[in-house]
Amino acid sequence: MADIDVFNGDADGICALTQLRLAEPRDARLVTGVKRDIALLAQVEAGAGDRVTVLDISLDKNRDGVVRLLASGAELLYVDHHYAGELPTGERLTALINEAPDVCTSLLVNGHLKNRYLAWAVVGAFGDNLKKSAETMAKGLEINAEQLRQLEDLGTYLNYNGYGESVGDLHFAPDALFRLVSQHESPFGFIGGDGHEHFAKLADGYATDMGRAAATQPETTSTAHAALFILPDAPWARRVSGVYSNDLTNQHPDRAHAVLTEKANGHYLISVRAPLNRKKGADELCRQFPTGGGRAAAAGVNDLPADQLGAFTDAFTTQFAI
Repeated sequence: MADIDVFNGDADGICALTQLRLAEPRDARLVTGVKRDIALLAQVEAGAGDRVTVLDISLDKNRDGVVRLLASGAELLYVDHHYAGELPTGERLTALINEAPDVCTSLLVNGHLKNRYLAWAVVGAFGDNLKKSAETMAKGLEINAEQLRQLEDLGTYLNYNGYGESVGDLHFAPDALFRLVSQHESPFGFIGGDGHEHFAKLADGYATDMGRAAATQPETTSTAHAALFILPDAPWARRVSGVYSNDLTNQHPDRAHAVLTEKANGHYLISVRAPLNRKKGADELCRQFPTGGGRAAAAGVNDLPADQLGAFTDAFTTQFAI
């Protein structure tokens, strides 16, 4: 029997798996990648008696893999909050899927484990920019305001680390970061204990990259309801693309944002955030373009050809016109 853990390389995926493996340790093969690398089940081969856990990647984007693994006799636990479409049938599939805009995979795992590692769920929710959900759940923790801020910072840094065109852009490979994080039953062990040097590396990288992004001006096509920013083809820009989108959204909660990062092939990597006060439409917009997908509040396009930039800009401003 083999165990395989498949997870998104961002804060939510890492924190979801951390909770599960603290509750039930397994010597599992890890399958992950940069945040945008979501077609992960294509890398998985499993058969009868094997256990595959899948966290924080769209079932709709991995449907063929799910069907194939179920047919081979593997058991699947699938926990996610992205668009799933129709669920495959099979007694060996356990699916915990909720696409509500105020839910993330870490919170779903927390419910499954009955708050056993609640602090890690709060970190994952902060990382997915679900500030209100995170703060609500944190009321179940005996922590002060400074400790709550530390959990928010950790979630932000873990999420920031997941963005890049390749693992080479990242400060830590997601599987390595999971191994470092999951050594600690409490996030505070990573923040201020043995993991402090790793926390500090993430914090320093985040501050430097966000400082560069803050100097970027919105494109002239931007409106009062939808602002578009273009970042250069550089590792710092690829690392910051998603968290910069979140930061802009938190600063301007009634405005939608699109952060486009130039790629070496001349195309664009795009992060879209719906207005914080109206969390819908991001997935609908991005699915209009090849390689696009996500959820209602936050979505993206992995590889937009340059000749479709005008079409994307028009669709973006139209989607969030009011």
